[in-house]
Amino acid sequence: MELWVIITIAAAAMQTLRFSLQKQLKVLGLSTAAATASRFVFAAPLALAGTVALMATRGYAMPDLSGAFWLAVVGGGLAQIVATFCTVTLFSQRSFAVGIAFTKTEVLQVAIFSALILGERVSGSGLAAILIGLAGVLVLSRPAQGWSLRGFANPATFLGVVAGGLFGVSAIAYRAATLAIAVDDALFRAVFALAAVTSVQTLIMLPYLIWREPGEVGRVVAARRPAFWVGVTGMLGSLGWFVAFALQNAAYVRSVGQIELVFTVLVSTLVFGERPSQRELLGIGLLAASIIGIVLAS
Repeated sequence: MELWVIITIAAAAMQTLRFSLQKQLKVLGLSTAAATASRFVFAAPLALAGTVALMATRGYAMPDLSGAFWLAVVGGGLAQIVATFCTVTLFSQRSFAVGIAFTKTEVLQVAIFSALILGERVSGSGLAAILIGLAGVLVLSRPAQGWSLRGFANPATFLGVVAGGLFGVSAIAYRAATLAIAVDDALFRAVFALAAVTSVQTLIMLPYLIWREPGEVGRVVAARRPAFWVGVTGMLGSLGWFVAFALQNAAYVRSVGQIELVFTVLVSTLVFGERPSQRELLGIGLLAASIIGIVLAS
């Protein structure tokens, strides 16, 4: 199995853990914005420390950073923040299940953005594998009442598509940022880009909290112990994504990353003793076929 595939699967697993820890912050009374900010506030120093350590141990100098690099960093960071807020907003919608499913169109949108922005096209077999994976995601995300044309015509669908598109933009931007660093070492490029992105996101989120939700900054500080582990898992998961982006087309990376849904089903089965339904097994099978197809296509 190729290295980027292993790293992507590990990143998806770490992201699943980070989401579970982030939910605990909501239980502690932090707002959605504060819980989101904690991920960046505690991850940025770790990523910066990792960058300094790599520069010291491997003898790297400060790389020349172009305007394209900073455009990718700021644009990708903003897109990820807005996409996260769109996703959270979905939970207040009656048709949020449909909206969440539509956020998963991110993978197809990433393939389109990769071709248009970076000139990185996927092969015919790769696109077929991506579509199979999208079908698996939609099967796993199917709302209890089923799919219907009427169910699509609601604000949740719009929010889901917008969130998926913005997550796609952030993935393309992060790959562009890693490619803009003129160093052969993929790990250094990933850590450096991650440090830049999380620092920018921290500089965006902290002033926002002070302006809109001033009391939440104090709550983040009070919840620093659990928030620290959100930052650690968030940083490790993001590092995995960035390394994978440095090694492979973002469309392939995000497609393999959908294995996160399989992890969710496995947790419900192995931890909570819930028996997977035939629909879930079909979705897992389609995702597995998609991942195998993408690995062969790449």
